[in-house]
Amino acid sequence: MQATGVVIAADGPSAAEVNTFSLRQADGTVLDFRIERLDLGNGGLPSAHLREHMTSGEPITVFYNVENGANVAIKYSDAPDAPTEQPTLTEPPTLPPTAPPTARPTPKPTPTAGPTPVLPFHLATEPFADGFLQLTFLANAGDGTGDLYAVEQRGVVWRVAADGTVDRTPFLDIHERIGCCDERGLLGLAFHPDFADNGRFFANYTDLEGNTVVSEFNLFDDGYGDPDSELELLGIEQPFPNHNGGMLAFGADGYLYIGTGDGGAGGDPNGNGQNFATLLGKILRIDIDSGDPYAIPEGNPFPVGNRAGAQPEIWDWGMRNPWRFSFDRQTGDLWIGDVGQEAHEEIDAEAAGTGGKNYGWNTMEGTFCFLTSACEQEGLTLPVAEYSHADGCAVIGGYVYRGSAYPELIGQYIFSDLCSSNLWVIDAAAALESGSAESVVYGIAANTPTSFGEDEAGELYLVNDGGQILRVTVE
Repeated sequence: MQATGVVIAADGPSAAEVNTFSLRQADGTVLDFRIERLDLGNGGLPSAHLREHMTSGEPITVFYNVENGANVAIKYSDAPDAPTEQPTLTEPPTLPPTAPPTARPTPKPTPTAGPTPVLPFHLATEPFADGFLQLTFLANAGDGTGDLYAVEQRGVVWRVAADGTVDRTPFLDIHERIGCCDERGLLGLAFHPDFADNGRFFANYTDLEGNTVVSEFNLFDDGYGDPDSELELLGIEQPFPNHNGGMLAFGADGYLYIGTGDGGAGGDPNGNGQNFATLLGKILRIDIDSGDPYAIPEGNPFPVGNRAGAQPEIWDWGMRNPWRFSFDRQTGDLWIGDVGQEAHEEIDAEAAGTGGKNYGWNTMEGTFCFLTSACEQEGLTLPVAEYSHADGCAVIGGYVYRGSAYPELIGQYIFSDLCSSNLWVIDAAAALESGSAESVVYGIAANTPTSFGEDEAGELYLVNDGGQILRVTVE
């Protein structure tokens, strides 16, 4: 038997191995497959390439047998000239209207600009520390030590001194609780604003069942993280293995912000991005200094017991997979890198304290209608910057630079891409004021990045799947 379609999910024990995947056919039917052994002859491809096909959206043809009611893939290959179909989805829930709907044409996107002939500076990266496994994030504790904390996807956190020296005793090791890898694992880490005094810190990970867990931890007397101190704050069931979000960060308001993906597969088949009844596809905001185990901050868009039945933790919605977001440490503005579907990556931004925004997914992907050729955009907040998959595959949201080593970078938002490693720069203040900005490539990272990091002084770093920490520099 054979089937042709696009890969919408792929999972396995490592980046180089896939043992289960899902295929969406042109009629919208989804088939699940397991892999035991693939025939690599006559154009057959290895399982690791399935992740590349999931990212690119290029169709494949799978040859398979049915064994005990399960589809067992025996070979797959590219499907030349086969069209990639948009998913057929149910209509998302109608949001409470904020104004009478007015049809507007889809705006033309601001073109992504390549390097101009003469740039005022050039971004580069230099080695800072290495020897890690599959890094997903880099955080600082804001405690005056200058230490950084390197997060490994498998569930281990390492402390790194300001000079790049690595403490080879893990700061925290919870790998036995982690479901890893692909888009799962230990994905986020944040330290309480008063960590120096209270020793509280927070982690976002997928558990052994693949569900999202946001937990609080405390320190041993020796200054290392205590795994047994875990207090679970949130548990979110994940319907598919991808789009788990994972970012944690404290805003200038002292509240904890949490990024959640739409639940995965492809195209948001459950309509979670526009569904107020679920925490998926959102930016959440909670008060971890009140309540049991937390409270809902005043000013969240949906108070406890609201008539819409909306989850009160919601701050923003309409997100696909806000893998990385950050706060401008000077202004408190929120910057979000939301990973796109088949064609466009986007950067969203909002002034400090102005939540309650609908960033459009899955009505729109970037500034383009997604489900249909025309769509209602009233009440949606469009991205301040975007780029097509001609320039990458998955946006890596960054930071507004507020360090002192490179004055020419101050006030510039820097971001990158998982596949192209481009280093884009946009003027943060101008983008927020006008609602859009031209993205200019100012360099290319040395290795494919998975996340940015920021130290206490506001200097920026990149981490990658190869286990390196790189410092962002200006040449």
